[in-house]
Amino acid sequence: MIPGRPRIGVVLGAGGVLGAAWTAGALVALQRMLPIPLGEADLIVGTSAGSIMAAALRCGVGVEEIVEHQRGGRLLALPHLSDLDRDAGPLPSLPRLRIGSPRLLARTAIAPHKVRPWVAASALVLQGRGQLNSLGVLVEAMQALDGQGDRWPGRGETWIMAVDYHSGRRIAFGRPGAPAASLSTAVVASCSIPGWYEPKVIDGHAYVDGGVCSSTSLDLLSRADLDEVYVLAPMASYTLDNPWNPALRLERVFRRIITLGLSREVRKVEATGTRVTVLTPGPEDLAVLGANLMNPVRRGVVLETSLRTSAAALSSPADPGTPLAA
Repeated sequence: MIPGRPRIGVVLGAGGVLGAAWTAGALVALQRMLPIPLGEADLIVGTSAGSIMAAALRCGVGVEEIVEHQRGGRLLALPHLSDLDRDAGPLPSLPRLRIGSPRLLARTAIAPHKVRPWVAASALVLQGRGQLNSLGVLVEAMQALDGQGDRWPGRGETWIMAVDYHSGRRIAFGRPGAPAASLSTAVVASCSIPGWYEPKVIDGHAYVDGGVCSSTSLDLLSRADLDEVYVLAPMASYTLDNPWNPALRLERVFRRIITLGLSREVRKVEATGTRVTVLTPGPEDLAVLGANLMNPVRRGVVLETSLRTSAAALSSPADPGTPLAA
């Protein structure tokens, strides 16, 4: 850390394939604001799609390279985006005919006040069949390029968010006291959407997408002793549109719920004296994101829109503490 420089945290939220594309565009605008490379922030927290971006930044991949990869460019020694799309696709495979987590369901029945509602609901989702093998290969390739081997990268502290599918507890892999896991397995766990992908088993415990508990896990930074925190939250929106399409209207209902949760987390962190800047998609972004954040067909237009709208939002910030909509 540079003496006298504020301690900076970066929070990269969940958002599926298109959330990653939006985040890539927003990262370019955010990098222009900061006095240091994003990969050297004191703390980076990544959830689901945000965990992939967090791993890339910590492994020394620059924001322009992230954008190029999202555009379909071939980066030296990294798997092509089409390999990752084979693991994803706009729709999941037919799930297995068994509930996701009987153990979590039993725990919820015994102590419902100890399990968050969305986490409890995830226990009822049928078990997914998808696997994220190419994603694990991508993270390992980034580590190899960085010369780190299978070690967690340095440059600062990195938390990769997942949920223990047995207990319902939120886990920040990489945080002191968290279960041991390689960076690649932690990222795969963080991206394992219930009902879509198989839970990632690490040392006998099954883990699923951290976004089941919180789209950002920003609240955990209330004890991180940071001066400034920058949040990119592709699943929230502080300026919503009013679409007529029923699927889009339902999606906006979920966005409102997620945004309310994010606002509570912002207040919790700000109460400690930390300055929090939040950027979410605005109406232009929502128009191209659509209702299915896992649809790779829209990746290009989402990325290019975010490059423009995020730059505009961050170049003319509102009053301190006011969330920004791209």
